[in-house]
Amino acid sequence: MKRNNIILGILGVLLVGAVAFLGVSLKRERDANEDMRELAALDKKEMENEYQQFADQYSEMKTRINNDSIIAQLTEEQLKTQRLLAELKKVKSDDAREITRLKKELATVREVLRSYVLEIDSLNRLNQKLQATNEELRVSNEEATRKIEGLSSERISLTEKVAIAAQLDATDINLTAKNKRGKTTKEISKAKTLQLNFRIAKNVTATTGLRTLYVRVMTPAGNILGGSGSFPYENKTLQYSIKRTVEYSGEEMPVTMYWDVAEALSSGTYQVSIFADGNMIGSRSVAFK
Repeated sequence: MKRNNIILGILGVLLVGAVAFLGVSLKRERDANEDMRELAALDKKEMENEYQQFADQYSEMKTRINNDSIIAQLTEEQLKTQRLLAELKKVKSDDAREITRLKKELATVREVLRSYVLEIDSLNRLNQKLQATNEELRVSNEEATRKIEGLSSERISLTEKVAIAAQLDATDINLTAKNKRGKTTKEISKAKTLQLNFRIAKNVTATTGLRTLYVRVMTPAGNILGGSGSFPYENKTLQYSIKRTVEYSGEEMPVTMYWDVAEALSSGTYQVSIFADGNMIGSRSVAFK
């Protein structure tokens, strides 16, 4: 009888321990899922803000010109941007396929906007040159000159008109794990180094010079690798894994960054987010075994 009581006691302790362990594991999983949902919601909100800014930029550009053909084109692009924004607002932040599609559409909208910025800027410069070298013709051809002046009666400052179009874009994002021999491996547990490769797209409207790039790598558990420091983003401070300063010339440029593994890494999906100039310029999810 005494032996049975001892056995029952041991079984009771084991059962309590198992229940406690299960509770801790479930809490960690819930916390990790919550972090991933928060990041996805943040990414979606950033996209919504950009779509809205692009739509507002089209409205402003239309008030600066007096060319019916260009206004009609701008109106068409504005309506397309507003339609895509409405689609985005209906999409759930965890709908990866739709979010990816609308992110690609956003990049296209940005490129179209840039082309109009350049076109209007070119017309502005042409008008200034004509005014400087053809003053006598301006008097005899007043009506034609007024049409040109309608495009640039007052020059829009570059800071105002290309603030959105000048944002950098990170493309072809790829995160790979390297083992102790420097070979690529899909088994994250064997990784000694994480190598991040991406490209900064060509952008003739962007300011050239030194740019600081911040990279956040979030583990499947919702932790940020590295904890090397922090940077400001949308009225908050975010932790980064890697940072690097590059010389940007406006042309497409490849970037490679490394993170030395100093902790045990688990298999699953890792989220890579790249920031520059206070904007998230690219992100991608990468799965490891």
